[in-house]
Amino acid sequence: MKFNIQSKLLLSHLNAVSKVISSKNAYAILDNFLMEVVGDRLIITGTDMETRLTTNVEVQNADGNGKFAVDVKRMLSLLKELPDTAMTFDVNLETLEVVITYLKGQFNIVAFNGDDYPQKAQGSDNVQEFSLSAKNVVAGIQHTLFAAGTDDMHPQFMGVYWDIKPDMIVYVASDTQKLVRFKQMNVAPNFERSFILPTKPAAILSQILDKNSDAEVKITIDDNSAVFETPDYALSCRFVNGRYPNYNNVIPENNPYQAVADRQTLLNALRRVSVFASVGGLIKLQVKQGELILNSQDLEHATSAEEKLQCEYDGVEMTIGFKNSDVIEVLNNIAGENVVLKLLDPVRAGVFLPAEQQEGEELLILQMPMSIM
Repeated sequence: MKFNIQSKLLLSHLNAVSKVISSKNAYAILDNFLMEVVGDRLIITGTDMETRLTTNVEVQNADGNGKFAVDVKRMLSLLKELPDTAMTFDVNLETLEVVITYLKGQFNIVAFNGDDYPQKAQGSDNVQEFSLSAKNVVAGIQHTLFAAGTDDMHPQFMGVYWDIKPDMIVYVASDTQKLVRFKQMNVAPNFERSFILPTKPAAILSQILDKNSDAEVKITIDDNSAVFETPDYALSCRFVNGRYPNYNNVIPENNPYQAVADRQTLLNALRRVSVFASVGGLIKLQVKQGELILNSQDLEHATSAEEKLQCEYDGVEMTIGFKNSDVIEVLNNIAGENVVLKLLDPVRAGVFLPAEQQEGEELLILQMPMSIM
């Protein structure tokens, strides 16, 4: 079996598939890419047994069909060192010897039998399909994934929760200290369902899909898993087991005091004041009429900082504490010129919003405060 392909084209597809392959695998075969030639297409697959990513690319002068598995690290290392050049793969499917030639050289490797590579798991019943644009899928993930939990003791928080409604999709992520709810009201799946998309496949999707593209992504879900398909990629993954808590119950319905500040100005001030924060990262935000004052101190090193900035606020004067890295992360994930902070009192969660929501979208970020006693 033979085929020709450009080295940089192959590298781009292998790089994408490599994102799903774990650095430590229980089975040696999982340290490999599965490559299968069917007609004039090269189909490349990687898996960690929970998530599976397949891509396909056109090849030239294909002679014969077949499949083989090659080592991930070796192939990536080779291709990264090659200039953009035409390559010929000559694969003996009986001996599994692979000869790779290009204008100035030749490489010989021994492959694994493609039949030994794990097959795609069969889906369960109760299958439903719908389509979203690539930019909607990426937006839903990127607005929420940063807030997903990492604690194995609470696996239901280790991903992005998709709450599908007939006339919208609500994406939610939480690590129990912050919670993000992002609504897309410009989509209409026309059914109700929910699932928890694990962090790893969510991150991969946000990387391989074009965040500006209107191209459709076909999404097929069953009771245990989902498949996301485009003309170039197919990603399948198992859901996180567990029941996601009722996120609406923890979002305050009425935080009456509202401060509006320039987002970038506040972000820059937080970064400066954080330099003098203690190990815990406590930053005090004091809001009063027309003014927001940031304070930090480190008693152990006898350092402190204070910075004032203008804001729109006419509520009750109060001081609330937040972890500096949390608020910086929140502000980095809110777009727009101004940010809104809604408060009730110093011991209740603060709610961060963009001052102007994008059309057809609604973003809300809840952040638990730190004690300032």
